[in-house]
Amino acid sequence: MKIIPRDVPPRTAWALEQAGLHPLLARLYAARGVASADELDDGLARLLPPAGLRGADAAARLLADAIAADRRICVVADYDCDGATACAVAIRGLRLLGARQVQYLVPDRVTDGYGLTPPIAERVAATGADLLVTVDNGIASVEGVARARALGLAVLVTDHHLPGAELPAADVLVNPNQPGCDFASKSIAGVGVMFYVLLALRAELRARGAWNAAGAQQPKLDALLPLVALGTVADVVRLDANNRRLVAQGLRRIRAGAMPPGVAALFRAAGRRPEVATTFDFGFALGPRINAAGRLADMTLGIECLLTDDPGRADELARLLDGINRERRDIEGGMREQAIRLAESLFGMQQAVEGQDKAQAGMPAAISVFDPEFHEGVVGIVASRLKDRHHRPVFVFAASGAEGKSHELKGSGRSIPGFHLRDALDLVAKRHPGVLLRFGGHAMAAGCTIARDQFPVFERALAQVAAEWLDAATLTRRLETDGPIDREYLRVELVDTLHREVWGQGFAPPTFSDEVEVVSQRLVGEKHLSLKLRLAGQPVDGIWFGQTEPLPPRVRLAFRLDADEWQGVRRLRLMVEGAELPR
Repeated sequence: MKIIPRDVPPRTAWALEQAGLHPLLARLYAARGVASADELDDGLARLLPPAGLRGADAAARLLADAIAADRRICVVADYDCDGATACAVAIRGLRLLGARQVQYLVPDRVTDGYGLTPPIAERVAATGADLLVTVDNGIASVEGVARARALGLAVLVTDHHLPGAELPAADVLVNPNQPGCDFASKSIAGVGVMFYVLLALRAELRARGAWNAAGAQQPKLDALLPLVALGTVADVVRLDANNRRLVAQGLRRIRAGAMPPGVAALFRAAGRRPEVATTFDFGFALGPRINAAGRLADMTLGIECLLTDDPGRADELARLLDGINRERRDIEGGMREQAIRLAESLFGMQQAVEGQDKAQAGMPAAISVFDPEFHEGVVGIVASRLKDRHHRPVFVFAASGAEGKSHELKGSGRSIPGFHLRDALDLVAKRHPGVLLRFGGHAMAAGCTIARDQFPVFERALAQVAAEWLDAATLTRRLETDGPIDREYLRVELVDTLHREVWGQGFAPPTFSDEVEVVSQRLVGEKHLSLKLRLAGQPVDGIWFGQTEPLPPRVRLAFRLDADEWQGVRRLRLMVEGAELPR
């Protein structure tokens, strides 16, 4: 690992400080490319206008016509947190805007696979629906959309994934990444796309005089923002300025107690406090509990939790999701250990010291693993863990559980900066026709299906592409930090100041680095390193989760600031992210 301090433009940091920002925040924002305090205005008025999102106006007209004719609308969701929140936003928002017949259908990860397939289209048609609306999927569903339209359904696709060579022939397509769309926030999540469609729909209904009657009030859509914020962070999309505003607005409402009962119940189930909610709560507490339903059970549980207005029912569903998430963690733990053994034994690699550079340790540039006992609902999480451990693109495969598909493997991949995973799959498909039965995704995450007997071919092919695209420097984990932190900021109050801000993918949470003295260290829970440190002459506790190897007496650490509470007393604690160990 190499720790790299971020550049801080001094004039920008000074200007932000002069504009009234806390000196530390001014430095952090300047290092993340914020040039003026104006960019930090998170007011709703600063959101990008819906008119800039290609297809949003046409979608608004399609939906407004459906509402006027009292047509039946069916939302086809995805089985992750973005898909669940997008579905809940669609259902809640359409009902707010006058739709009376709105239902949803969410595919099963195992039996249905991803997206709007022809069988899903047939199931929607069987419900008697007139209009099919996809959320967080559909851009790759060429056959599914064609089948839906052949059955007489109108189809509105709302998605944010990258399109393939052929676009589906939907009545309306809303996706910031479709050709010809100039919407500036290409990283908006699926839930954000649906929220924007609802904004456009409200404007269309307003233009049609929907609320001209005396006493009629235009519905407020800001009640949906807690769901938009949750889905945006949980989907790990880049937090550009527009996404940060959406998340900030959602957090503001949650902290004020204004949220759907299901969101409040998930906070309780996770033991988190909504009045001090952070993006970490979305990414590491609420999001995983919703995702667990789609991985191991039925995402209907997650969607119902977000849709219900009954606090008792919300608590019941949140407790159920919490239990499923515990089961998911148990399954993941066993799979992770087996995947690590497979990765390191296949390539003659000894157990390496975590955090050290493994670029020259004999491991190929990309890792693919499969075990017949792996659960297909957890392969993505395990791939992410392996990617973090070895700093390589990783694919983890499991046998398909779908009826008649036991000969197929479903794989989920995670990548590192500099390696576009979907483009790599596209190249593998071109070089080895027929190996990839299906694939899709983003630069950093993708999925594919292959025949079981083609796994060795895929494994070699992906490693070959990675060897061509990646060099030793790219394969060395680089951890960007904000450099040393002044001693005056080593206090627990600064933790609260930092946590109130919006951090996430593409707008990294503050991570500092400095040389420390290791006063003492011990293992806790057999897999975490508890530390007594001296930083800038000041004693401070630290914890490094997942680290078992001892540290030398002096070492350069990368760390986040956190607060540890014991017997009612809060103390500063360093959450260690990595170490630059002496060679």
